Amino acid sequence: MSGVEIRKREAARPHQAARSAFWRLWGWPLLLGLLTLVGLSTALFSDAGVGDWLAWVCLGVPALGCVWWGWLRRG
Repeated sequence: MSGVEIRKREAARPHQAARSAFWRLWGWPLLLGLLTLVGLSTALFSDAGVGDWLAWVCLGVPALGCVWWGWLRRG
C-alpha cells in the first residue's frame, strides 16, 4: 500500500486517524508509566513473595527500555 493510499484512507476518517496518531505517539510512554506506577505501588505495599517479583518486573521493564533506547540503539 502506497503512502498516497494511506493518506486518502486517513483523510476519509479523520477521527480514526487522529486516534491512531495519538496511540502511535503516546502508547509506549503511557504503558511504561503504567508499569512504573504498578511497580512502585507494589514495592511500597508488598511485604514479600509474588509482590516483590511483580515490582521487580514492572520496574525492570522501563529500565531495560531506557537502556535499549538510550545506549544500545545508538550503535
